[in-house]
Amino acid sequence: MKNPLRLKAVNHISIVCNSVEKSVDFYQRVLGFYPVKRPASFTFHGAWLYNYGMGIHLLQSCEADEKPKKRVINPKDNHLSFQSENMGATEKQLKEMRIEYVKCEVEDDGIFVDQLFFHDPDGLMIEICNCDNLPILPLSADSPTAAARLCSMQQAEQQQKLQQIQNAAVQMMQLQQLLFSIPCNACT
Repeated sequence: MKNPLRLKAVNHISIVCNSVEKSVDFYQRVLGFYPVKRPASFTFHGAWLYNYGMGIHLLQSCEADEKPKKRVINPKDNHLSFQSENMGATEKQLKEMRIEYVKCEVEDDGIFVDQLFFHDPDGLMIEICNCDNLPILPLSADSPTAAARLCSMQQAEQQQKLQQIQNAAVQMMQLQQLLFSIPCNACT
């Protein structure tokens, strides 16, 4: 698995919308994104949102008066997908918000993935799923090597997180020791 452009992660997706305000409300209220600072040097209307390790950049359409065409919810359409912690709770919340959605289920070798599809205010398809049920298996010619590299990368990430937790625990213990070593005037 080569990385000729030295990529690290997905940074953001840009979405042209008819109403930045309506889209900000949708992405905050429905998907849990929050507004972040946007460079003041931009000469066009928009908003930046962030959560889940990625950004959404909303850009005001030049044809702002144009109403989005009502589209059929089609799981095979272009879409933006988010991983859910709890599909039952997600579906319940969509019902409570009165958001029209289509529910699908995918099965592969006895592993099931639930999917919920719906549109944002401008007709962009959104998917909520539990796709992490499926293992990520590389298909390249050197699959055993690629799979081993993927496992190594995942193990390295887990090791790094564990090291961060251990470092934080050591810092907490040092702080505790420092606090207990300070004389208490009220006790003497």
